[in-house]
Amino acid sequence: MERNKRQRHQRSGRRAEAMAALWLQIKGYTILARNFRHGSGEVDLLARRGRVLAAVEVKWRPDQDQAAAAVSPRQKYRIQRAASVFWAQLPDHDRVALRFDALLLAPWRLPHHIRDAWRPEL
Repeated sequence: MERNKRQRHQRSGRRAEAMAALWLQIKGYTILARNFRHGSGEVDLLARRGRVLAAVEVKWRPDQDQAAAAVSPRQKYRIQRAASVFWAQLPDHDRVALRFDALLLAPWRLPHHIRDAWRPEL
């Protein structure tokens, strides 16, 4: 039974990421990578618009407040590590700002894109 629950969560996560990617494309972003992994880190979406590379964490929950609360400090750190590797590999990374966003999804609501949702801990 546990396996079925995990599979349902993975399917809903993939659907949420697909919806988030479409939303970002409508807003003028180009999706450069999905589920980018490096070491122990992972970024749901890496999207670029102009001189900004957005590392986007996608959260689907019953309501957007729960989705916003679901991004833990540990998760932020892992996202930052993976996104920094991706950013450094861009040919023009010295002219591109890396930003950390959250895209919150809930049933019957428009996606809520929080730009600059957090700053890296120094």
